[in-house]
Amino acid sequence: MDQEVYHIPALLPQTLDALAIKPGGRYVDATYGGGGHSRAILDRLGPDGQLFSFDQDSDALERATPLPGLTLVHGNFRYLSNFLRYYKALPVDGILADLGVSFHHFDDGARGFSFRSDGPLDMRMNRSARLTAAEVLNSYTPERLADIFYLYGELRQSRRLASAIVKARETAPLHTIAGLLEAVRPLVNPRQEKKELAQIFQALRIEVNGELSALCAFLEQAAEALRPGGRLAIITYHSLEDRLVKNFIRCGNVEGRQEKDFFGRCDTPLKAVGNKPIVPDEAEIERNPRSRSAKLRVATKL
Repeated sequence: MDQEVYHIPALLPQTLDALAIKPGGRYVDATYGGGGHSRAILDRLGPDGQLFSFDQDSDALERATPLPGLTLVHGNFRYLSNFLRYYKALPVDGILADLGVSFHHFDDGARGFSFRSDGPLDMRMNRSARLTAAEVLNSYTPERLADIFYLYGELRQSRRLASAIVKARETAPLHTIAGLLEAVRPLVNPRQEKKELAQIFQALRIEVNGELSALCAFLEQAAEALRPGGRLAIITYHSLEDRLVKNFIRCGNVEGRQEKDFFGRCDTPLKAVGNKPIVPDEAEIERNPRSRSAKLRVATKL
């Protein structure tokens, strides 16, 4: 597959500006994907600059082109600090994370990320991980399934969805996207079918990959890894991620607790750059409709 269509990076010029890249600086792309952001960062680095690009998906790294100044890291960004210590790369001048799912994942039916084509209920970003969507659907209790759909998919009919899945798996285990769709479609509003199916798949994907716990671990480590004045740029695509990022930048914790020091100042290692997130303009949305929900938040290390 052509690397250029593996994933189209959202908010690319804005992200590069947000990182305030110095030619001799040291940077991290925590989500390599199709390499669009990484290649653009490398274009702004000089011969002494360094970029460490992470991806837990071996498919992405197998497609990557070795380039001067680039170190590819096969690992989840939840282990950011460990890897940077291993490479003796601390501290860094900037960290980027684009939390979107690559086009490749959505478009490859064998990966199971999309309801638009049939395939196995997989949804693993790291294909060597044990937990799959099929394992979740066939082994979790009704209560646990309902919690996943409610918390990660923000679906009001979460309990009914869980009951329908449990009833379906009593007849035969759910192993394919078609089987899952047959079980849940009676509970989906036809006028909002695409939205609600996307929410169901989002909830399963978040659970399979531990996405929110990984993001929380990453945020804490990213703040520590940055040198004073360094930049953190994170692109989110749904409210669950964005809330965690916003809280961490504002309060220094993902819960949004206002912890203050002796002088009454919020105890946070970061300061937001700008009062609102940066979003795509109409021209970008027309070129890349999947960027519609992207939000870029930027912070500076104090």
